[in-house]
Amino acid sequence: MRIHYTEFDREEAMRRLSRKQIMQLWNHLLLQTAGDVDHALELMEYLWERHNFFNGEYTFEEFKADLEGKRMIARGQGEDGQGRGEGEYNLTALGERTIRKDSLDAIFGSLKSSTSGDHRTPREGSGGDKLAETRPSNPGDLSGDIDYRQSLTNSLKRGVDSFDLREDDLEVHEREHFTSCATVLMIDISHSMILYGEDRITPAKRVAIALAELIQTKYPKDSLEVVTFGNEARQISVKDLPYLQVGPYYTNTQAGLQLAQRLLRKKRQGNKQIFMVTDGKPSVITENGEMYRNSFGLDPKVVNKTLEEAAQCRRKKIEISTFMIAQDPILVEFVERLTQTNKGRAYYSSLDKLGGFILVDYIKNRRRRMH
Repeated sequence: MRIHYTEFDREEAMRRLSRKQIMQLWNHLLLQTAGDVDHALELMEYLWERHNFFNGEYTFEEFKADLEGKRMIARGQGEDGQGRGEGEYNLTALGERTIRKDSLDAIFGSLKSSTSGDHRTPREGSGGDKLAETRPSNPGDLSGDIDYRQSLTNSLKRGVDSFDLREDDLEVHEREHFTSCATVLMIDISHSMILYGEDRITPAKRVAIALAELIQTKYPKDSLEVVTFGNEARQISVKDLPYLQVGPYYTNTQAGLQLAQRLLRKKRQGNKQIFMVTDGKPSVITENGEMYRNSFGLDPKVVNKTLEEAAQCRRKKIEISTFMIAQDPILVEFVERLTQTNKGRAYYSSLDKLGGFILVDYIKNRRRRMH
C-alpha cells in the first residue's frame, strides 16, 4: 500500500471546519472558563482572528450574533449567583442544554451502538439477552424463547415410536434481568486538578454533564447525584456543572464518601454505586467539625479514616469505581488499598478516554449485583 503525502494546506483545512465543529469549540471554551461567557467570547475571538476561520466568509461577529439570535447567550440582568452582572453575557437555559447534548455526543456517541444500556444482574427475567440456561415453560413465556432442541429431547425420552410433544415438554431460554441504578459521581476539585499546566477539571465536568444527559434522556428510572470534594464535600446540581471551578483545596475523600452514602441511602434503585474521579491522594479528614490536614505522603490517620468509609460502603453493598487521572505512585498505592477494602474497581484513565471508561462501567454495571 502506497501513501501519498502532500503539504498541509491551512486554508483548505479552515474551509472544511464546519459550523458544528465551531460550536463544539465554543462549548469547550465555556466549560474551560466555568461558564464565563464574556471570557469565552474573548478566547473565541482570538482564535478566530489568529486562524482566520471560514476564510472571512463567516465572521466572528456573525457567530456572536447567531448565539444571541438563537438565544443561547443573553445579557445579564443583575447579579444571578454566578458572578455575571448587568450588561455582561450569561448562558441561557438553551445554551446550557446545548452543552449537555454536545458533551453526550462528543464522549458517548461512538460507544452508543456497542452497548445495550441495561444494568445486568444474575436474576433471570424478561427483556434482556437470552442465556444458555433453560427452564420449564410457564404461562406468558414468549414463543421466541422456546428451546426447540431440548423440548423435542424431552418428548423423545418417552419413546421414539410416536411423536407426542406435550406442554410439559416445552423448555424456554432464561433471559437476563435488568434493574435500575443509583449513582453518585464524585469529582475532585482540589488545586491539583489545574496544576502543572494540565486542565483536568474540564474533562471531568464534560463527563459528568454527558453522563447526566445520558441518564435523563435514556434511563429515566436511574438516578445520578453529583458530589464535589475538596476541603469538604458538597452536593451540586447538574445545572451547576458548567460553572464548577477548582479551588485552593486539599482532598477530603472521606467527606465525599460520607455524603455519597447519605445520598444513596435515600434511593430505591436496586444497584447503588459510586464513581470517583480524582488525581490525588486524600490529604484531609474532618473530625468533630475540625479539619486534620497533611499533604505529605500517605498520612496513616487520613488513610485509615478514609478506608473506614470504603468499608462502610462495602457493607451497604455500594461499590466504588475509582478513575485515576494521574499516575502518582502515592495515589496508586492509596487507590489499590481502597479498592481492596471496598472490593470495587480502579482504572487509570487518560483525560481523553475518561468518558469511555465511565460509560462502559456504568452501562455494563458488571460489578454490583442484586441478591
